[in-house]
Amino acid sequence: MFGAHRLPVFGALPTSYFQSGGLNDIRVRDMTWDRVSPMKHEVNKDSDRPNPLNGHAVSHKGTVIGLSAILLWGFMAGLVRIVADNFGATLGSALIYTVGGMLLLVVRKPAPISEYPRKYLLVGGVMFVLYEAFISLAIGLASTSVQSLEVSLVNYLWPTLLVLMTAAFSHKKGAVWRALPGAVIATIGVSLAVGGEDFDVNVALQNIVSNPLPYLMAFAGAFIWAIYATVAPSMSNGYDGTTVFFYCVAVTLWIIHFVSGQGLPVQAPSVWGFVAVFICALSIAGGYACWGYGMLHGNMETLALGSYATPILSTASGTVLLGVALGAPFWVGVILVVAGSLINVWIDKRATKHTA
Repeated sequence: MFGAHRLPVFGALPTSYFQSGGLNDIRVRDMTWDRVSPMKHEVNKDSDRPNPLNGHAVSHKGTVIGLSAILLWGFMAGLVRIVADNFGATLGSALIYTVGGMLLLVVRKPAPISEYPRKYLLVGGVMFVLYEAFISLAIGLASTSVQSLEVSLVNYLWPTLLVLMTAAFSHKKGAVWRALPGAVIATIGVSLAVGGEDFDVNVALQNIVSNPLPYLMAFAGAFIWAIYATVAPSMSNGYDGTTVFFYCVAVTLWIIHFVSGQGLPVQAPSVWGFVAVFICALSIAGGYACWGYGMLHGNMETLALGSYATPILSTASGTVLLGVALGAPFWVGVILVVAGSLINVWIDKRATKHTA
């Protein structure tokens, strides 16, 4: 996910979401999605249930909205490439996040900064910005197209790390070991789908030795994003800082662009280049908006498993937009990703039956 929260793609939302803390501490969210107002003994009639992972109520609609982020992110890779070809890597990224921030500000105006928990703003914001900056720099520091592909593969470790961290934070006995077999199979599938026939392990190892920094940054970014998605909901106190964080990323990318000295593109960008900026901003900003909402109101275990589809959809849409055919390794990878996810679901359900 390129530097991998609200747009009018959400549809109808439930009128209230509560955080569980016993009958004396039920709190219902109003329709601003940001402010949490105390209510006495008021129970949501929707099929919400407490989430042991991070303490919030799990809504099916929240999970669906979170999963829609994966669909939106799926269009990202090809569009980012088109933007980079027209504006350059650093300027294109800065433009995408600037336009995306404007879209979020219009449709998802954040609450006053003073209302956000300071820990969430500081820790969550730093992790959000670091992930985006690390991925952008990692791709920029890759010296060849082959290294760019390999760096992308390292970045796509985040779904596996997210699945394992979600299992670890679920406080279920043996959850990590149960998630491991499916995670390994799905990760192999992602490598095949994204790497394709051109991926060579020996060449990749040589590239890592000769130019380790982009690979280290990509891995650090994947690790940071998995941690952010796991711990941010428990720090947020019901607030979604996506819009604020998005603007911080935009400012960071503009700083990177000016420091890099790349300046303006040599040739004037095409009309399609400007259209691609807007569509890409819509895809990325909308994806983060949906994911942020899903983290607060959805089932993180389901979202973690669903995240395996991100690199698959991203590769598929990229090949279509860039006019490249999908080879046999892609489809084998898709099968392995689906198989790994189903194995995780099956093992988890089996364990739940035995403990019930």
